[in-house]
Amino acid sequence: MSPDQPPSCIFCKIASGELESDIVYSDDQCVAFRDLNPQAPVHVLLVPRKHIENLNGLTPDDRGLVGALVSAAPMVAAQLGLAVDGYRVVANVGRFGGQSVDHLHLHILGGRPMRWPPG
Repeated sequence: MSPDQPPSCIFCKIASGELESDIVYSDDQCVAFRDLNPQAPVHVLLVPRKHIENLNGLTPDDRGLVGALVSAAPMVAAQLGLAVDGYRVVANVGRFGGQSVDHLHLHILGGRPMRWPPG
């Protein structure tokens, strides 16, 4: 874990390998793992290895990281068999947005029809 990552961040610990998780994808910039409280038959969290609290914490220097996350999402979805029928990608920001872990992450949800509106 790098010095700029909070020692209590569970997603940093998963991304660094300090904590075990059901990892479904990993590269040098991000890690995807199954959510412990799934809201759909398939529910995976895609997190950057770099600690960023949420979308509001992104800077222009993070453009490459954002590109890596967004391009990894369809690869993860395809690997999990979601590409044909479809899936949803969600980023929650802050308490009112439903964010429960203060580390940027994308939810990849699928395996059933998604309803609208989501909230």
